[in-house]
Amino acid sequence: MDLPVVNHSDYFAKIGDDHKFPINKFGELANYLIKGKIVKKFHTPYPCSDETLKRAHSESYIQNVKNKTLDENTIKKIGFPLVDSVVKRSLVATGGTVLASKLAVKNGVACNTAGGSHHANFDGGAGYCVFNDVAVAAHYLLDRGLAGRILIVDLDVHQGNGNADIFKDNRNVFTFSMHSKSNYPAKKSISNLDVELEDNLEDMQYIKILKFYLNKLNEENFDYVFYIAGVDIHFNDRLGKLKISDDGIRKRDEIVTENFFSKGVPLCGVLGGGYNKDFDKLVELHSILHQSCAKLL
Repeated sequence: MDLPVVNHSDYFAKIGDDHKFPINKFGELANYLIKGKIVKKFHTPYPCSDETLKRAHSESYIQNVKNKTLDENTIKKIGFPLVDSVVKRSLVATGGTVLASKLAVKNGVACNTAGGSHHANFDGGAGYCVFNDVAVAAHYLLDRGLAGRILIVDLDVHQGNGNADIFKDNRNVFTFSMHSKSNYPAKKSISNLDVELEDNLEDMQYIKILKFYLNKLNEENFDYVFYIAGVDIHFNDRLGKLKISDDGIRKRDEIVTENFFSKGVPLCGVLGGGYNKDFDKLVELHSILHQSCAKLL
């Protein structure tokens, strides 16, 4: 069976060639997956509807994004210019995670080639995140009875503070974030389980900590998992503070995806952050998530 992967040409947005965020990575990742025969064809998402967005975001925030009427402060906090292509991209990428989450129910595992916008909370965006796609998709599954108890495994180098905030009073969603202690955001939120990592942590220690906490999570009865596979834990990342190798990222993704797949827990994988100094390497590192999931099938 082929791994279902969701992709859309509108994952690219016009944010300016000199922008810090490597927006070209989405298109290049799609090319890489096709060229490497990791994926044969993509599933195409629709822009996320207001109805679906509303469970994770306030109506006024959704409308202000769509009408491009956000205040300067919020735009600055997000870090993207509020132009048509950014609005379109935010809606389509969120729709992409919703679609991938449904495909995972059907196939046991599925991925988006974007997503993991975990800094966006109910009332606003932040840190290159406009809408919180995983939070939106989690609500979508719960509302339709497609999942009962959801786990979010967030292994981006930055804390998933948006998910922690959105789900702080929701007993059906468990947020687990394993991140760099000294990194963004400066003021952390409280997830159900936070694991803070010291600067310059290397593969062996990282994998040991991950396995320990996965074993703890396995004691719980989750029937669905979202995996945010940020590759900004890499030693050559511009925004990371850890020292994880290519091999460490491969090991991590294989451990996480196999752990849940072997237990019959549907898994939806999303990209998360990655700001590697070497662009080609960045694309390759992001593809490890899809390679690990494809191997399972």
